[in-house]
Parts: sequence; C-alpha cells; structure tokens
Amino acid sequence: MSRKILVLEGHPAAETLNAALADAYAQAARESGHEVRIHRLSAMRFNPDLGIASYRNVPELEPDLAAFYADLEWCGHFVITHPMWWGGMPAKLKGLIDRVFLPGKTFQYQKGKPLPLGLMSGRSSRVIMTSDTPNFFLDWIYGNGIGKQTSRQILKFCGFKPARFTRFAPVRKSSEARRAGYLAKVRALGSRGD
Repeated sequence: MSRKILVLEGHPAAETLNAALADAYAQAARESGHEVRIHRLSAMRFNPDLGIASYRNVPELEPDLAAFYADLEWCGHFVITHPMWWGGMPAKLKGLIDRVFLPGKTFQYQKGKPLPLGLMSGRSSRVIMTSDTPNFFLDWIYGNGIGKQTSRQILKFCGFKPARFTRFAPVRKSSEARRAGYLAKVRALGSRGD
C-alpha cells in the first residue's frame, strides 16, 4: 500500500551521514511506490527561537517552516534523521520543533483533561538517529533520554503512533562496511514505508 511520507533530514550541516541515510530511505520508498517529500534542515532558513515564555503571540512561520508544516499535515508517515549531540538533538532541529509543533497545529489542550489531544493522530513516525555513544551505554548509563523525549514527549504527545526509533552507533571511526550496513537497514525501512 502506497504511503505519503515526509522525510526531515535533521542535521544542520549538508553532506553528512544523516543526509545519506535520508536519501537512502527516500529513494527506497519512492522505488517501492510511496510518495515522498524531503526537507533538509541545513537548507531551511528560520529563527529557531520561539522568543517568548508561553504560546501567546506566536510569531508567524517563515516560508520554510510553513512549507514544512504543510507537508507535515499532508503526510501519513513522518521520518526524521538526525545526530545526537550532547545527549539531545541539534539546537536548530529543536528550534524547528519549538516553532512548528504548536497548540492548534500539532496538539490541542483540552479543558478539564491533563493531556492534550494529538492533532497528528492517524500518522506514524520513525526517528533515525546517529551517535558516537554506543547503544548499550546510551540505554544503561544515560537511560536513553533522547529516545524518550523524541518518541514519547514530542511525537506520541502530538498523536504520532507508532513512534518508532532506530539508532546507529558508534558512528565516529566506523568502517565503510558498518556504514553500508546502516544504509542497507534504512533502505529496507524505506521500501516498507516504515
């Protein structure tokens, strides 16, 4: 079954492993009959700072953010590739989320209820993350905070279900064969539209 897939290549620099992973996913998905749109964080121009202490007086979305949000509404499956830096996502990627994932756009608070309504329901998601921290260390020593933040506190909070998470580590000093394995795994995900 064909899907509408939005890929956000979330590395703030161009020509990275994250870009190669996003491209491999998108190409495999297209070859399998899925419709794919891709946005590259490195090419997007916007102020990543929401600039206020609350959601009052939210600034208008710049053209790159407005185009991204339109594609987020369009998609049935949302894929993000990004590196882990200092235990979290790059600041520009977090800024994109702060600016676009807003009340009335991706979630809505409900009077008398502790949790909001996820306005992105009916959509699934996949995060593909690279890091230098080995997976066992990220899980057992650090408690996989970034996985919990991205999958649970952002994507599921906004209604994306399932919100799956794929990690590739360690990247630094990884061999060509290991990176080829990362790309092969991502191509398999893309061909399934997962």
